[in-house]
Amino acid sequence: MDATVRQSIVDWIAEQSLAGLPPADLLDGFCRRLNDAGLAINRARGAVGTLHPVLESTSYIWERGTDGVEEVSYGRGDYEDNEAWTTSPFFVLWSTQTRMLRRRLIDPDRHDFPVLHEIWATGATDYLAMSHWFGEPHVIGEMESFVSSWATNAPDGFTDDQVATMDALVAHLAVAFKVVAMAGIARNLAETYLGRETGRRLLAGQIDRGEAERLRAVLWYSDLEGSTRIADTETPDAVIDLLNAYSDCLVTAVHDNGGEVLKFIGDGVLAVFTQAEADACSRALDAVRQALCTVDALNRSRRQAGIPVTGFSVALHLGDVFYGNIGSVDRLDFTVIGPAVNEVSRIEGLSRSLDQTIVISEAFANACGSQRRRLVSLGRYALRGIRRPQELFTLDPTSDDPAFDERACDDKFPKAAAPGDV
Repeated sequence: MDATVRQSIVDWIAEQSLAGLPPADLLDGFCRRLNDAGLAINRARGAVGTLHPVLESTSYIWERGTDGVEEVSYGRGDYEDNEAWTTSPFFVLWSTQTRMLRRRLIDPDRHDFPVLHEIWATGATDYLAMSHWFGEPHVIGEMESFVSSWATNAPDGFTDDQVATMDALVAHLAVAFKVVAMAGIARNLAETYLGRETGRRLLAGQIDRGEAERLRAVLWYSDLEGSTRIADTETPDAVIDLLNAYSDCLVTAVHDNGGEVLKFIGDGVLAVFTQAEADACSRALDAVRQALCTVDALNRSRRQAGIPVTGFSVALHLGDVFYGNIGSVDRLDFTVIGPAVNEVSRIEGLSRSLDQTIVISEAFANACGSQRRRLVSLGRYALRGIRRPQELFTLDPTSDDPAFDERACDDKFPKAAAPGDV
């Protein structure tokens, strides 16, 4: 390959990695440029690990003559006892810490990896697999290296000069994939552990200690029923499975309706809806309906499996909060504070004595506009630590709300995961 062309590819990789081009587009552009330069690549695959609660890695597969790049994600544990992985060239590179593996594909009887038959069937004559390892300080989770494979359909396969060129150019591509992967890890961790909006705010630079924004927001505070009793009588694995299953129902309901989960407090969930008041109230009520439906479906499937079930209680309130960075120099929390946060906790604490799953504040009821018809009064109550008694409400069970119609729930919301999948 001409030195000028080779340098132009290196420059393109650098420019696009700085611009944040997605991995699929990086691989597509790289392969097209190799072909334009006379290096007949007909199939390529690039993969990089990650640090994610559910995913372990993502592969990107490019084939000449097709539109786009196929993305295949692998969950944590997918590689365990997976024959396709343990009999692959990538496994050999990983287990032996090898940099490169090459196989000529002209004679199919000498293919020592099952995947080579698939690649040979595309017309490929030569195959390269490479692993570009990251230094120990930069290994994050499963992100240890960039592994890639390259097949050509040139009649005589790769020349030695082309192999050397590929080795050098793919090293630059590995750096680009690493940059994008690290940005993705930062984004995933921030949004998963801090919340979607909070994660975006932090990554956008809102990290000054003491910086806070005053918001008028709907607050959601929910708690699981009987979790202490379950924790005392069940195995730790069963308790964790239960908490994950029910948290998934509640968090999904909040996120699906535009809310932001700020934190877990034990098995409780604190969330906010920050839209305009009437819209935020409507979204919060829709989230409650969805949570009721999906928890009901989950309970039915868990009862059938003979494993513990539970329910939840939730309070909805509207008030002013301060949203921002609070804490010490060494440990900050991006959260909400203010009297309204204490009030929603106090309101939820009355759910047991009122024998109500849903308890709604007077401020929320006054702000929810036409949705007020979905509420019924529970009377006036004094809240601990709150000076003025207030009227509390709940969803009206005599209304046509789908939350009280099992068939409507099943039609409107997804089924809960089956036991063992949660």
